[in-house]
Amino acid sequence: MIRDITIGQYYPAQSPIHKLDPRVKIVSTLLYLISLFLFRSVPGYLVATIFLFGCIGLSKVPVKFILKGLKPIFILLLITILFNLFLTTGGRTLLHVWVFRVTEEGLRTAVYMAIRLIYLIMGASLMTFTTTPTALTDAIESLLKPLNRVHVPVHEIAMMMSIALRFIPILLEETDKIMKAQIARGADLDSGNIIQKAKAMIPILVPLFVSAFRRANDLAMAMESRCYRGGEGRTKMKPLVYSGRDIRAYVIVIVYVVVAVAAGRFLPFHVWIF
Repeated sequence: MIRDITIGQYYPAQSPIHKLDPRVKIVSTLLYLISLFLFRSVPGYLVATIFLFGCIGLSKVPVKFILKGLKPIFILLLITILFNLFLTTGGRTLLHVWVFRVTEEGLRTAVYMAIRLIYLIMGASLMTFTTTPTALTDAIESLLKPLNRVHVPVHEIAMMMSIALRFIPILLEETDKIMKAQIARGADLDSGNIIQKAKAMIPILVPLFVSAFRRANDLAMAMESRCYRGGEGRTKMKPLVYSGRDIRAYVIVIVYVVVAVAAGRFLPFHVWIF
């Protein structure tokens, strides 16, 4: 499962999505995620599906890499489906077993929430796959720049987010190495009840925390030795500048949001239910 966590990873490729300004990708991803909660019918999700897989195709990122990021949230997805399936009432009863009742509204809500969660993870993964951590830092700092007027440390916030994203794949790789080392020494990490499995994680968590603090200390010393003093007066080697393709990308995303919301809200709902 550790190898299946894809957040913070970058997939290098030459694609139109990779070449977009990182600010465009962040804003577009936010609009896409918001749009998933603005409709609740099949036509809206069809438009969202076409848009999402069209972007994946343009990005040249293999679909298996995108789907790989769904494995760690399988339990969360299953819990979400079950809670919505059995706790949502309304409509005709489809199944009644003991105290559990499945209704049309519960089934519809469970399916839509599952689709929203899956599409949300896929959309966010696509942004991180096509944007380097450095570009994400610059984009976040640029988008939050107006907050400097109210003395919000925008540069420091963006730097912390960038460092956190960089550390995720490093710590996952370190965790995998520690687990393999402990298994080679005879540690049993799979058998036993929940309490025994939790105790078995201690030999993994202790060296992982020690390694994380050591890496953080080394990074802090490296930044100090290079005279890092925050964002004031700093220049950028590659300043962010909007181009024509970025404007076209904004237009395409806005058109998608309008079409998806219109299709999901104004088309006859009763024609599209199960």
